[in-house]
Amino acid sequence: MRRLRNVKIVATLGPASSTYETIRALFEAGADVFRLNMSHGSHDEIAARHAIIRQIEADMGRPIGILADLQGPKLRVGTFANGEEMLNAGAAFRLDLDPAEGDVNRVCLPHREIFEALEPGATLLVNDGKIRLKVNACGPDFADCVVIAGGIISNRKGVNVPDVVLPLAALSDKDRRDLEFVCELGVDWLALSFVQRAADVDEARGLARGRAAILSKIEKPAAVKAYPEILAVSDGIMVARGDLGVELPVQNVPPIQKRLVRLARAAAKPVIVATQMLESMIDSPMPTRAEVSDVATAIYEGADAVMLSAESAAGNYPVEAVTTMNNVAIEVESDQTYRDVIESSRKVVRKTIADGIVAAAREIAEATEIRAICCFTQSGTTGSLVARERPRVPIIALTSIRETARRLSLTWGTHCEVVDPVDRFKGAVVSAARVARNYGFATEADQIVVTAGVPFNVEGTTNILRVAPCEERLIYRTDPE
Repeated sequence: MRRLRNVKIVATLGPASSTYETIRALFEAGADVFRLNMSHGSHDEIAARHAIIRQIEADMGRPIGILADLQGPKLRVGTFANGEEMLNAGAAFRLDLDPAEGDVNRVCLPHREIFEALEPGATLLVNDGKIRLKVNACGPDFADCVVIAGGIISNRKGVNVPDVVLPLAALSDKDRRDLEFVCELGVDWLALSFVQRAADVDEARGLARGRAAILSKIEKPAAVKAYPEILAVSDGIMVARGDLGVELPVQNVPPIQKRLVRLARAAAKPVIVATQMLESMIDSPMPTRAEVSDVATAIYEGADAVMLSAESAAGNYPVEAVTTMNNVAIEVESDQTYRDVIESSRKVVRKTIADGIVAAAREIAEATEIRAICCFTQSGTTGSLVARERPRVPIIALTSIRETARRLSLTWGTHCEVVDPVDRFKGAVVSAARVARNYGFATEADQIVVTAGVPFNVEGTTNILRVAPCEERLIYRTDPE
């Protein structure tokens, strides 16, 4: 099986997509990576979905990435005696640490750290920003507010604090338990929610101990400000536009999205654009034109992946949603404007030998009749560097490490293949040519570019580039060893 597009599709699993038949149908429709949302589902349910994905991977003979999305610290109000209350604009409302049930005048906010960080004039957002409160006075256990935008407030609605960096760890006790569980289970990526600073990523990396790559979700203003530092210590990025659009003015989100995607591309780290991409397909078999345009925009920007959330996890049309996203990607990438945009936004990076090798591979491929760039990679770094070049020809990432192939399934344009280890460049060329022929990337009459590193099976040694024919019987007699 081979995809006819470069951008990858991440599909979230849930009640609507928890059986072997449905998950396989999602994969066949175009899903490359499956997201396990740790905010929903027990460990037993998560383990069952993980096992199904790995069974499909074995049945289809293709590496499949699994991303576990940690819930992060959820800030919520307490409960109300009447279940809910109507807050009118201009009214006074208090948040405090008193556990008594709330009324129209006050409610408990059981997070002392919020009160310790608040200052007069700060904004508090409740229920995804539908209710907006302004802090007039505050202390270590209370905040007296005025209602700026009113509405119905009910039990345990979420609270966002966009104006301050909260002294909260990105990992709650639940997250720590979930992290250990999914790492032992064998996921490929860990997504961190509500990252505020680079130290949050360092903490998760220490707990993961190399068992999964770390992907930072950018969904808070503090994370946007600290993005260069967060990007430097992350393995990947998710532009999580849901909470970002709550904590920032909605008109700020599109330019922020473009900037985050471009910087991640320049760093050769995969970046996902997520949230409400085909939201109407939760209930409808057809998306809106605006949603299709939104997906297309992320693809034109050069994002590595686009993601479905409730559309595939809880919607009525999960397979149709993946199919739609796949069709949009194929159509966009066949547009000459797409190539013009991608190439005009390419950032030239020439700091290492590997940078030069992959840049030369792209230039040779685009100047001649090369059919594919085949790169041997141990850690996945070389595959990511080739993908950063966004070449016009397919990228075949070859590795003897299955975990590397799974992680690269999130990276733009990479067709990942697990191959037997090789210790000589001659064997690498033969293996690359065989994969290129088997998947229809090239015929025996075509040529491919092969990149690798000598000595073999050592990370960070990419130092060879060769143009090679795809003839099956070809044997090099003068290979440098």
